[in-house]
Amino acid sequence: MTRALFIIDVQNDFTEGGVLAVQGGAAVAERISALLAAQPRAHHWIFASRDWHDAESDNGGHIADEPDLVSTWPVHCVAATAGSEYHSALALPQRTVHILKGRGEPGYSIFSGSTEAGDSIGALLTQRGVTDIDVVGLATDHCVRASVLDALERGQRVRVLTDLVAGVDGAASEAALMEMAHMGAVLAESTVVAHDTVID
Repeated sequence: MTRALFIIDVQNDFTEGGVLAVQGGAAVAERISALLAAQPRAHHWIFASRDWHDAESDNGGHIADEPDLVSTWPVHCVAATAGSEYHSALALPQRTVHILKGRGEPGYSIFSGSTEAGDSIGALLTQRGVTDIDVVGLATDHCVRASVLDALERGQRVRVLTDLVAGVDGAASEAALMEMAHMGAVLAESTVVAHDTVID
């Protein structure tokens, strides 16, 4: 078994004070950092995604002047701005692989992104033989959901660490968790990680 951790979009624009703030986003950042500090060898690979939208376009219709907050959104996570940066409470280890998504297009799933060098996450998972993925981050009812469903479709075993995610809408987030579970994801609190076999 080769286990990876997906940290989805824990960015300033998606946490308190941001353009598309998720209530509890800062607390999620803190709890993810606590997990990484307490269990530094629980995951063979760590991937952290960020929305990274172009400043000079509507990014494939993703950005709108009058967004419906369903498929169109206000300007957010513009590349290399403060809003696109990781939340300050998120302390990532040096070995983290950084994935940028939504560059000029809508990008919900981490699988739509790539590294700055252009390596797709799908290829990286294959190269590293990743079989199991723990997923944390923001937002449960949008990018976490999309990333989990794509990972399951690829045949990976997926756990959603439910105390390390937060969503935009409570009912939609609960529905998203139920959908993920129905499709095969395991829903568990992050304490389960302490019981995993620690990597060498």
